[in-house]
Amino acid sequence: MSVAFTIPKRPLTWLITGCSSGFGLSIARAVQSHGHTVIATSRNPSRTPDLVAEVESKGGKWLKLDVDDPDCAKVINELEGSGQPVDVLVNNAGFSINGCVEQFTEEEARRQMESLYFGPFRLIRAAVPYMRRRRFGVVVNMSSGAGLEGRESLGIYASGKAALDGLSKVLAKEVAEFNIRVLIVSLGAFNTNMGNAATLSQGPMPEDYKGSVAAKTIDYMVSGKFDPDGDKEKAVNAIYEVVMGEGVGTGNEEERFLPLGRDLAARVKQVQDQYTHSMEVFGDVCNNVYRDR
Repeated sequence: MSVAFTIPKRPLTWLITGCSSGFGLSIARAVQSHGHTVIATSRNPSRTPDLVAEVESKGGKWLKLDVDDPDCAKVINELEGSGQPVDVLVNNAGFSINGCVEQFTEEEARRQMESLYFGPFRLIRAAVPYMRRRRFGVVVNMSSGAGLEGRESLGIYASGKAALDGLSKVLAKEVAEFNIRVLIVSLGAFNTNMGNAATLSQGPMPEDYKGSVAAKTIDYMVSGKFDPDGDKEKAVNAIYEVVMGEGVGTGNEEERFLPLGRDLAARVKQVQDQYTHSMEVFGDVCNNVYRDR
């Protein structure tokens, strides 16, 4: 019989990656506004001195952390070794490279996976043993609708998010008995700088793709006309409440998947319909390829 997930009645320490802008910064601010401790991180803290001062003036820390660094997990061990527990790990840092699948270079694919998969994996692998010993912890992996149903031009970004989603699903099952929760936050399009920050593959686009949906998508992303529907602050409030079991999270402390965004809801429905359709078409053969005994 499973034991219900419980949250300590004390301020928690949140380690959040990618805090120089977007969701990372907004989550850090929300967490501090509720009286918790924030350890914010970014690749280049010197570029955002005002933000560093803001977080640290409220009792938090801001550390330099590059999730692409093979040794990035040492930040967890150093904090824990100094007596600073990491109660909530938020894997938020990342970026996207746009292009057709056959256009990407192997270096681009590996760089994307370092940021979206291997970096979070390293931090998770370091943090979970401490959480397990304390019998409490939350791992929040910021994901995307691309991990559910990838769109044209986002082949390697979708791959990275899908890989992290797969890891999260298995990890959630493995650590649940230790009162550790894993939450996949699947985001639609929100008013962050993600669209403007997207980079393009350096590989040449084959002529056949000129005018294709993939090419039009890339052109739209770099046109400056990208106007996402989602309100980041509303989403952050929901994330905080679901992690803490408050507000919309009350009674839902064991949920493992948080979809956010009207466009994301449509993609979830599309995936549901795809699987339903596949079973309608191939259900009989699916259930009749068993061994005769």
